[in-house]
Amino acid sequence: MQRLWKILTPATYGNTADTGLLILRLGLGLLMMGHGWSKLVGFNENAADFYDLLGLGGEISLGLTVFAEFFCSILLILGLGTPLALVPLTIMSIVIVLDVKAGKTLDDKELILLYLMGYVALLLTGPGRFSLDYFIWRKKV
Repeated sequence: MQRLWKILTPATYGNTADTGLLILRLGLGLLMMGHGWSKLVGFNENAADFYDLLGLGGEISLGLTVFAEFFCSILLILGLGTPLALVPLTIMSIVIVLDVKAGKTLDDKELILLYLMGYVALLLTGPGRFSLDYFIWRKKV
């Protein structure tokens, strides 16, 4: 039991927590980037039929979605400007859950809710040591 406690004590959280944050950033970023890429390459074909966010029109709504899903995901993968990159991703996820998939079953919302939980977790924890943010903003000793 003591050995398990030593493994779980805060002294060992550093590397394992940072590795976990890296895996979370890479997983969320790469998977969401795939959604954004398909929208980016089919932009002209999809713009007219795309969900109209707040009356902005399909083209602007699709552009904002591509920005969040593709470009912000690249920043998330790199851990560069992570909190700023997470804001559009989080807002996009909330809009999908509350508006685009309103009235749908939990099964239909499950995937985007998982993304949303990951984004909120990263907003609360930060990107970790294995990120460009860490190398740029860490205090020089």
